[in-house]
Amino acid sequence: MLKVKFKVNERRFFIPVPYIIINIASLIIASNWFNRFINKAIEKDGSKFIFPVIEREQLKPLLKELSNHRGLTLIETVSKDGTEIKIKL
Repeated sequence: MLKVKFKVNERRFFIPVPYIIINIASLIIASNWFNRFINKAIEKDGSKFIFPVIEREQLKPLLKELSNHRGLTLIETVSKDGTEIKIKL
C-alpha cells in the first residue's frame, strides 16, 4: 500500500492508496483514450510536444517492483511555510 503523509499547519494527514488503485490508474494511463486526451490538451496550448504512447507491458515491471520495496521513501519535502509531504511505499 502506498502511504501519502503530509502536514499542513501542524495538522497531519495520511492517505492510504492500495496497489489495486495504482493498477487501475496504470490501465487508464496506458489507454489510447488518455493519450489522445493529453495530446489534444497539449495542442491547444500551442506546444509541439507529443506525449509518448505508454504500453501496459512497460508499466507492469515497475508496479511489481514497487510492491517488492515496501517501506521505501519516494518523496520527502518541507516547504518554507512548514508544509511537509512524505510519500512512502
